[in-house]
Amino acid sequence: MSDPHAVESLAALEALYGAAVPGSLLKVRRDIDAPSRDFIARSPFCILSTRGADGAVHGTPRGDAPGFVTVLSGTELALPDRRGNNRIDALRDIVGDPQVALLFLIPGVGETLRVAGRGTITTDPALCARLAEQGKAPATVLRIAVEEVFFQCARALLRSGLWGDTPRPAGVPTAGQFLKSATAGAFDAETYDREAPARLAANLY
Repeated sequence: MSDPHAVESLAALEALYGAAVPGSLLKVRRDIDAPSRDFIARSPFCILSTRGADGAVHGTPRGDAPGFVTVLSGTELALPDRRGNNRIDALRDIVGDPQVALLFLIPGVGETLRVAGRGTITTDPALCARLAEQGKAPATVLRIAVEEVFFQCARALLRSGLWGDTPRPAGVPTAGQFLKSATAGAFDAETYDREAPARLAANLY
């Protein structure tokens, strides 16, 4: 169906929204810093996004005990493939196109963590044994070479009311702490976090 109002160029799109908020560009990293490592270690759930060689795209839920995605190094993650229905849509995609993205969530936390990179499916016996759960090793492990990492602000989850009255767990990195890490300590995290509730409430719509 044709839409006479369709936005079909970057110039037209950018004209609708204006310049990006500076902090949204400042926060992007190419490695897994301390707040990102901590966030991943506390996350029991993520969505794995993939695109196959045929152009098909999938968003697949992945979940287990907090920390089920392991940080192997400052630039690599390991995601075990637990038992499922053997459709293996995401894994089929990765064989054809290694580009992947992960969105990490923590119940009660408005911020999410976005990671993009390139995936490799491995049957490395040592790694599979390391990531075994209840005595069962995964058939494969997805190793992700990280290319981009940044947190997403809380607006989407606040608007959705996804967590309801679930309290924010103590110690989860805040938006201010992510920005402080991205600026090697130069950012005023305390003031930013203190003012965040009012700022977000005033800019939800």
